[in-house]
Amino acid sequence: MSSGLLALLAFTPILLAGILLLGLRWPARRAMPLVFLVTALIAYTGWDMSFNRILASSLQGLVITLGLLWIIFGAILLLNTLKHSGAITAIRAGFTNISPDRRVQAIIIVWLFGSFIEGASGFGTPAAIAAPLLVAVGFPAMAAVMLGMMVQSTPVSFGAVGTPIIVGVTTGLDRNTISGRLEQLGSNWDQYLQLITSEVAITHAIVGVLMPLFMVMMMTRFFGKNKSWREGLEVLPFALFAGISFVVPYALTGVILGPEFPSLLGGLIGLAIVTTAARKGFLLPKTAWDFAPRDQWPSEWFGRIEMKLEDLAAKPMSGFRAWLPYVLVGVVLVISRVIPEVKAAFTSVGVGFSNILGETGINAGVQPLYLPGGILVMVVIATFFIHRMQVRELTAAVKESGSVLLSAGFVLLFTVPMVRILINSGVNLSDLPSMPIAMATWVADTVGGIYPLLAPAVGAMGAFLAGSNTVSNMMFSQFQFGVAESLGLSTALIVAVQAVGAAAGNMVAIHNVVAASATVGLLGREGQTLRKTVWPTLYYLLMTGLIALIAAYGLGIVDPLV
Repeated sequence: MSSGLLALLAFTPILLAGILLLGLRWPARRAMPLVFLVTALIAYTGWDMSFNRILASSLQGLVITLGLLWIIFGAILLLNTLKHSGAITAIRAGFTNISPDRRVQAIIIVWLFGSFIEGASGFGTPAAIAAPLLVAVGFPAMAAVMLGMMVQSTPVSFGAVGTPIIVGVTTGLDRNTISGRLEQLGSNWDQYLQLITSEVAITHAIVGVLMPLFMVMMMTRFFGKNKSWREGLEVLPFALFAGISFVVPYALTGVILGPEFPSLLGGLIGLAIVTTAARKGFLLPKTAWDFAPRDQWPSEWFGRIEMKLEDLAAKPMSGFRAWLPYVLVGVVLVISRVIPEVKAAFTSVGVGFSNILGETGINAGVQPLYLPGGILVMVVIATFFIHRMQVRELTAAVKESGSVLLSAGFVLLFTVPMVRILINSGVNLSDLPSMPIAMATWVADTVGGIYPLLAPAVGAMGAFLAGSNTVSNMMFSQFQFGVAESLGLSTALIVAVQAVGAAAGNMVAIHNVVAASATVGLLGREGQTLRKTVWPTLYYLLMTGLIALIAAYGLGIVDPLV
């Protein structure tokens, strides 16, 4: 079979998902079971994967799904707990006091607070936390999901305390061979990884500075009563200020300190600067913008989880005490990732499965305390005492949260196993490369010298499939490295734009959309969200590709291996 036909066959599940979700507007609960079956059939007949390996990959996906559902449950439970404790009422009032302008609220909650949470946790947590918080302060559920997906871009490459770089790139490259070559040239692995980190940080800073503006423009266009782009542009000075307030400390941290803290410190410093500026009215538009009255919203904007004013508990509570649970989430996430003893304690509790169904090399596991879901549940328990709640209030929150998981679980039961089959398809009886590698190889062979323009799209494809920057980097870093070498380009640059493209791909990752939708009870309308988030994704990939082209040929960027 030619490489073109092989790539087309490998692309079929992605194409089918796009047609069903975007073209025919099927809900994911109908589309993904069919996509899963088609993927398994292609793996069995086209790739000669053994039935045992397909089944093992599916079981691996089910274990990963449990972890995702645990995160979703924790995020929803915290929101419902704060609803019943009265904290949401105080938080809503607090944002109104900073600014009644929904554009300003979106930038602060999603771009800055969401980036901080991404830096601490990653793995889709920002959308799972930011989306329900937006709903709590009065945003339509669909707008909340769209915005929550858009923040999964700039901060993602350094999410979860740098995991996509430290784990994804490091394990995705042939470290031993590369280290040997670097040492012969008077360099070393740490310097090479830092070069990649610096180029990722600088590229993201250039492209990502406009993301707050795009967020508010898309919000006013798709969810404003006037359907206006211009109303989003009215907040241009403040949006640029917010973008700069994040990307400057973000880029400096990446270049100076390495991959662990850019998103964490960028989000934290940016949040402090922008919130203070907003309170003083700095660069705010003259007139505040709001959604139309709720009774004028289309029905598809509403999710099953809606925070109506009449439903919210109203108890005297300071803003600090109301926000304290979210502060605790960030603090505990950071401590659990940074302090080795705490990390070891959290990761010691878990269930693991090695060589599922025999000598398959397919492993999976769940660490309930280390996953963000466990930390969210711990904070819920702490909130019960901090907010002096009644047992019946916490019971109601648990019951409401549990009911949301059923529909989310059904979709993810097919989506994640489908992804694992694609990723694990490299072990087969026909000695073919894995399906993602087959697609990427054909692209590289076809486009030649303009490959830097398309390298970010390869990373995005991996993230679209896996819903993870880390996994995309593991799949494609060595491939990107090899293409760069064959074209005489900087290997560090091409691996860096792989990581940036993989971050952008999270905005259209199917099971990220499903997970974010589940937190606000909006399952079944994933295609509508994807049709919106595809535009900022294309912007991100095009700009990153242009930067890579300029850096490779205009600036002559090199590294120790070239």
